[in-house]
Amino acid sequence: MTVIIYHLSVISRNLCLASLLILSLVVGGFAQTTKSGIAEQANLVTEFDVNGLKVLVKRRANAPTIAAGLFIRGGARNITDKNAGIENLMLSAATEGSKKFPRETLRREISRTGSAIGSSVNNDYSVLSLVSTLQNFDRSWEIFTDIVLNPAFAPEDIERARAQIATGLREQETDNDNYLQILQDRLLYVNHPYFNSVRGTIDSLAKFTAKDLSDYHRKTMQTSKLLLVIVGDVDPKAIQTRVAGVANTLGNLPRGDYKETAFPALDFSKPSLDVTARTLPTNYVQGVFDAPSLSSPDYYAMRVAVAILQGRIYSEVRNKRQLSYAPNAELGSSASNTANIYVTAVDANQAVSVMLDEVNNLKTGQINDEMIDGVSGHFLTLYYIDQQTNIAQTGELAKYELIGGGWRNSFNFLDKIREVTPSQVQAAAQKYMKNIRFVVVGNPAAIDKKIFLPTS
Repeated sequence: MTVIIYHLSVISRNLCLASLLILSLVVGGFAQTTKSGIAEQANLVTEFDVNGLKVLVKRRANAPTIAAGLFIRGGARNITDKNAGIENLMLSAATEGSKKFPRETLRREISRTGSAIGSSVNNDYSVLSLVSTLQNFDRSWEIFTDIVLNPAFAPEDIERARAQIATGLREQETDNDNYLQILQDRLLYVNHPYFNSVRGTIDSLAKFTAKDLSDYHRKTMQTSKLLLVIVGDVDPKAIQTRVAGVANTLGNLPRGDYKETAFPALDFSKPSLDVTARTLPTNYVQGVFDAPSLSSPDYYAMRVAVAILQGRIYSEVRNKRQLSYAPNAELGSSASNTANIYVTAVDANQAVSVMLDEVNNLKTGQINDEMIDGVSGHFLTLYYIDQQTNIAQTGELAKYELIGGGWRNSFNFLDKIREVTPSQVQAAAQKYMKNIRFVVVGNPAAIDKKIFLPTS
């Protein structure tokens, strides 16, 4: 199963930062007492190398499940317009069956052991994932390893995976939010590796043969290109023994010589407006602007700035003027990162005008320490919610290791947020919240260019 998330759902957009900040004030004192406790989580992580394969193991005592992810570095840098989606299809087909565990055997064992094996792709990296019960981890790991090392790539498995991906590609343009994001990506990522879809296209997916997938698998499964992360009640030494065994283990993969290259900068040299006509009850609008990456020192101030902007936009656009049910502001976490403002509204001109006023207010108005303290508490709340599962912690460690300057930074997030000052928030807004590139899906006649592309 391949998963890529383009947009938050409408329901999640409706979360009001203002209400979350009330909760934050309640837990604010608790946040200070847990500062060292969160940092101490790093002491639970063991790092080692097996033949060039970097392995991170975080031990969670008494956890009933174990999660593992084998992450593939590179993402969109691994493909071209000619083979867009090949990594996606390769991983999806691999999870259908291996040489030792063909599809029917695999499904039976997965059901019997209460395990789950899947795959996911994004612009920065991909993953084969495993979630297993503690008591069945030995068997689940055996299955997972065989899928990694010896995927069957049976014709029927490939066709099943191809059909599932193609169905998702066809359906994504029927959802207006997804379609908006697709159009935004096409505009924003010209001359950038992200322009080549990691999911693939209907045309590119149709061309791949079993040999293509097998050849790509062989080139991909090299330890220098991989990262293994495991979270659960496991002994790191036992994991090291599994990985470094003499036969049929991940550590026996060829080392290769993969070297990661930096992404080029995105083009935010000037604002832009692209309107696509579609008969809809409302106009869908997204404006994207530059943002620091997860590894940048500016990221934390920008994270606070966007959180404050989110609350203000929600208050002004929805609560006070009732122009939209779900206005929003978001900050991404990609290597080539962006932030955005979003709204769906009948009167898109008025809604966007209000949103741009709030952007300008953030650049020039006063921001006090109490507001930042409230945002810190908000992030503390979300941190614990987001980190409840082992698979979530696996993904967080991998994200920071691969694009966030190292896995230890995942435990410094809350401390870094608390260190942000009002002047840093304002400086981040001034530096990044400009030259906004808008995409609109709806009625072109209802869009006033002067509002979306102000001259000053």
